[in-house]
Amino acid sequence: MIQLIKRVICLVGLILCTSGLQAQSLEQAKKLFAEGKYAEAKPAFEKLVKQAPNNTSYNHWYGVCCYETGDLEIAETYLSIGVKRRVQESYRYMAELCFNSCRFDEAAEMYQEYIDLLSKKKEDVEPYQKRMELAEKAQRMVEKVENIQIIDSIVIDKNKFLTAYTLSQDAGSVSTFKDFFQADERVTSTVYENELGDKIFYAHPAEDFHYNLYTQSKLLDKWGDEKRLPNNVNVEGSHNNYPFILSDGVTIYYASDGNGSIGGYDLFVTRYNINTDSYLTPEQLGMPFNSLANDYMLVIDETKGLGWFASDRNQPVDKVCVYLFIPDAGRSRIEGETLATKRSRSMIASIADTWKPNANYTELIRLAHAVVPSGKEEKHKDFEFVINNNLVYYTWNEIKSPEARSFYEKHKNLNKQINELNKKLDDLRATYTKGNRARKDQLKPTILQAEEQFYSLLGQPDELEKKARNAEINYLLKLNR
Repeated sequence: MIQLIKRVICLVGLILCTSGLQAQSLEQAKKLFAEGKYAEAKPAFEKLVKQAPNNTSYNHWYGVCCYETGDLEIAETYLSIGVKRRVQESYRYMAELCFNSCRFDEAAEMYQEYIDLLSKKKEDVEPYQKRMELAEKAQRMVEKVENIQIIDSIVIDKNKFLTAYTLSQDAGSVSTFKDFFQADERVTSTVYENELGDKIFYAHPAEDFHYNLYTQSKLLDKWGDEKRLPNNVNVEGSHNNYPFILSDGVTIYYASDGNGSIGGYDLFVTRYNINTDSYLTPEQLGMPFNSLANDYMLVIDETKGLGWFASDRNQPVDKVCVYLFIPDAGRSRIEGETLATKRSRSMIASIADTWKPNANYTELIRLAHAVVPSGKEEKHKDFEFVINNNLVYYTWNEIKSPEARSFYEKHKNLNKQINELNKKLDDLRATYTKGNRARKDQLKPTILQAEEQFYSLLGQPDELEKKARNAEINYLLKLNR
């Protein structure tokens, strides 16, 4: 009996001792958590959540620690439990997790739930309202992701990324600010010089230390007459950088972290209006050109029919990925695919997913790295119509099938119509921006109708090109039987 009593006393003591250690461990973990030392608090919460898997607070705390230390998959498991049990901060963390995973639709829902909870407590919701609106905007961009062909990519040191660009002489040149101006000051920018060598565009910090875009002309063999681009391009309080000008001399691509950027630098395009000496309202490019990371230095070489842009998405701090792509003037969108596929394409999960069936890009990749002198006579090209790995048409006479020719003519005409409609929209939007209220009310239905027509046409050229390709292949097969 005495022996039994001793065993009971020992057991009770052990339980009390364990309970005391657990409490001590919990208090320490909570203190570390409150101080933002998530990596140090994480092991304690991991142990606690295993001991008490149904404890709501343990699940939330461990989920937050996993999120803050980069274990996002594990974080989602435990934060989901917090969300189910209406833990307020679990919603915020889940919203951020979904946002950074490009699941913007889910992120917007989580932000809305979080805002609702804050509103009940009469707490400030404005920062999270902005995040929700940004998630909704990004979701629309995913749904309208452009169907571009990215044919190659290279990861390179950030301070050497311009070496991945090889422009033909007719496209002008790009160089670093330091090299062009022979400057010792640390200006992280580039300079674009046109093919005539009489105009440059570049960026440097203004008085508020934000980068602004400027242009200069060559006067008597010297650069001068520096002009700052207007405020609708140089958005106040933001960095505006990395300009490139098309050969038309009026279309300007650049990067900005303002003007509705979804993350870091985003790519924008504007056009100079010679008649009014002004720039049209900049248009933000869609995905996959833009992402939650920094996307910049978009260059289009019209002589080569190729383009480049840089992005530090999924890259170490000192690296950047330069993508080589085939420009699409019609800016066709991916239609008829699942949201998961569109999300993957928007993130550039795989460049191979962007390739057309049976396409062989070897020659184009070679051309991307070739030096093409100014005025070099190239093979006459009406277009570039890829039939299969070994056959590409460049002129109408090469198309053998009358049916294929008919489809391809419709494809080209529709692309032309889309381009004209896009330019019309640019002009309408510019007029709308400058108009008074009555003028805006008058223009609004016209712009909405033009936008509806524009987006309804975007997916059609690709379908017509596919029909043309299939018709030509079938025709050639019959000829060879």
